[in-house]
Amino acid sequence: MTIMSLWLPIVVSAVIVFIGSALVWMVLPWHKSDFRKTRDEEAVRGALKGSEPGYYMLPYCMDPAELKNEDVANKYREGPLAYITVIPSGIPSMGPKLVLSFVYYLVVGAICAYMVSRTVPGADYLHVFRVAGTTAFLAYGVAYLQDSIWFGRPWSLTAKNLFDGLLYGLLTGGTFGWLA
Repeated sequence: MTIMSLWLPIVVSAVIVFIGSALVWMVLPWHKSDFRKTRDEEAVRGALKGSEPGYYMLPYCMDPAELKNEDVANKYREGPLAYITVIPSGIPSMGPKLVLSFVYYLVVGAICAYMVSRTVPGADYLHVFRVAGTTAFLAYGVAYLQDSIWFGRPWSLTAKNLFDGLLYGLLTGGTFGWLA
């Protein structure tokens, strides 16, 4: 069994996860509370206006030795502490994001195909389901843990994304078990 011989489960699982993801984000209620409004949105917008797209840290301190400086230490004590992603201005365009998401789902499917082809070639549904489903869960969900550990992402968001990853892993594993 080769990765290329698993092209059908790769593509079909990507389509199924794409549809599942759309349902999770557009129909189901659990992500509706993921984002919060700042207390003074206009002041925050004004402060960030002119910032180039990128990932920012507030207060900015890349050298731990700077924390010995009382001014820098006070900024941390007083807060706020933030990691801010600035994206290009304009009305958000969903098309490119949807295409990139689908490509991501294809890549995860290809990784699952690699794992299945190397560990359980010719195996029954349950074995293929386990390997592909576990691999997909790791790809879709586990990376969010680092954001909560290191960057303060609320654990409730990480839990929701882990659940989404489990759902997508089950969909992927089921597709591979069915078609591999």
